[in-house]
Amino acid sequence: MTAAQPLEPYSTPLTTEQTRIRIPAAHRSETKRPPVLPDALDFWQFAGAAANVAMQMSRPAVGYGVADSTVESGALMVHPWKRLRTTASYLAVAILGSPEDKVAYREAVNVAHRQVRSAPDAKVKYNAFDRGLQLWIAACLYVGFEDSYQLLHGRMSPEQAESFYGSSATLGTTLQVTEDMWPPTRADFDTYWNRACEQVAADAKIRAYIDDLLNLRMIPWYLRITFGGLLKFLTTGFLAPHFRAQLGVAWTPADQRRFEHLFLFVGFVNRFLPKFLRAAPTHAVLWDVRRRIRKNKPLI
Repeated sequence: MTAAQPLEPYSTPLTTEQTRIRIPAAHRSETKRPPVLPDALDFWQFAGAAANVAMQMSRPAVGYGVADSTVESGALMVHPWKRLRTTASYLAVAILGSPEDKVAYREAVNVAHRQVRSAPDAKVKYNAFDRGLQLWIAACLYVGFEDSYQLLHGRMSPEQAESFYGSSATLGTTLQVTEDMWPPTRADFDTYWNRACEQVAADAKIRAYIDDLLNLRMIPWYLRITFGGLLKFLTTGFLAPHFRAQLGVAWTPADQRRFEHLFLFVGFVNRFLPKFLRAAPTHAVLWDVRRRIRKNKPLI
């Protein structure tokens, strides 16, 4: 395993306005109980899934690790539905799973990760066991959950945000990230996140891979025609300005208004849906993981 490497200094420090999406100030959370990460489990959380992959891959060591991976069985562009199930399973286990679920899934992921490392002469060095890269991926996942939760329920107060963040470390510690690596407070996370985003540098190869992802070139043409426009709009909306700039993705003030209005409407409708129904996909995925464990079937 490779220890986390210190982040290199950046000429112009990034700000939260550059590294996070905008949550409308008027969209204020009405939640009285301090929220926790499981409260973000909602089928609308998948709206930002492709954006989260793009964010993760924007860091060269992750982008090249995905693009150059020889593990075809888990390749996003070859087996998109299997990759979606695998990622959803990991999140279900990390957020809702028992210690036994986490051990089983960690062992399964480790088997695949052992095959993901750069060649000695590679342009970009990577290793799937690098704890620093795993921390970056877990941080991206956290940002995705926090963004989707706030778009649906409203902007959290500092106290609510601290409660929400306090239950999030398992996004990383379910694999090799240690407790002491996870930023201890929400403010510490902001500091880490802005510094980590300075390592984002998408070159032509990474941009081409992510462009295929954004345009859904891994799924049949009839699904692209039906859902491609909406999914590309949602994906771009879930990308912060810094990532859009790195990926060369256009986004106008009019697009931002449409994106915010869409989630104001969705958030309103969501209030009338039972929580168990909104979280049903994640619970179904966790049930499938446990079924696979009982029957000794592959988890990924």
